[in-house]
Amino acid sequence: MTNYYAPMGGLPPQTSLMTGRAVFTDAYAFIPKGCFSDIVVSYLPGWTNTRLWLIARPMSGFSETFSQYVMEVLPGGGSDTPDGEPGAEHFLFFTQGTATLTIDGAPSSLSAGSYAFLPPGTQWTLRATGAEPARFHWIRKLYEAVPGVPTPPAFVTCDQDQPLNTMPNTNGVWGTTRFVDPADIRYDAHVNIVTFQPGGVIPFEETHVMEHGLYVLQGKAVYKLNQDWVEVEAGDFMWLRAYCPQACYAAGPSPFRYLLYKDVNRHATLRGPGAYRPTR
Repeated sequence: MTNYYAPMGGLPPQTSLMTGRAVFTDAYAFIPKGCFSDIVVSYLPGWTNTRLWLIARPMSGFSETFSQYVMEVLPGGGSDTPDGEPGAEHFLFFTQGTATLTIDGAPSSLSAGSYAFLPPGTQWTLRATGAEPARFHWIRKLYEAVPGVPTPPAFVTCDQDQPLNTMPNTNGVWGTTRFVDPADIRYDAHVNIVTFQPGGVIPFEETHVMEHGLYVLQGKAVYKLNQDWVEVEAGDFMWLRAYCPQACYAAGPSPFRYLLYKDVNRHATLRGPGAYRPTR
């Protein structure tokens, strides 16, 4: 059974060395699991008994399209008004604990491996129900509506019920768990799980327009980020701007898995944030 890493917070002792593995560059940011301490947690209006680590947010000149939270909701905590942004779509992926997610009045039970998509305008609530905290990733993006293309519906599924789609000519060592059909043009973002068996690789430097957020759920690897090879492990987060070269070599004894965000299926922005502005 897959184990999904989730941060527990706390603070390192005063005897610890302050130098760590965190990196912030023009092309990528790397947040190792040791940065998930109590001192950097945030809180949200409308949420009770809840804290979070905000690990990605839109930033001019860097990644522009999404925010990502690592949520920790204590038993009985949650929200009846989770987000006041009406244009946001939401992707939830559970790593530990249990909760009830109610979508337009219909409740669903969520546990480790559960995945939910909530389109803009959805009325939803979430309440932690177990004896332990509910821990999950919450990815938010402003949905880019297109005339004539319907907004996709809300749904709940889980990692364990979805097939692993292996890449061709890889002998099964590299695959993706896709929660929606990649050809479904209604979706303007994908949040998937990528899996490498030990020894599996991305054998070339991927360089493309999609922004990425990669949170390591399991295992370890060495990951190429722009010009740097970075050793990564469960609990680490990688944040890549558009066109940042990336490659991977799964080096550990167990599968290497990460939760992957990328923006897809829409025209490049010509006006507004992130657009090219000619000099006048």
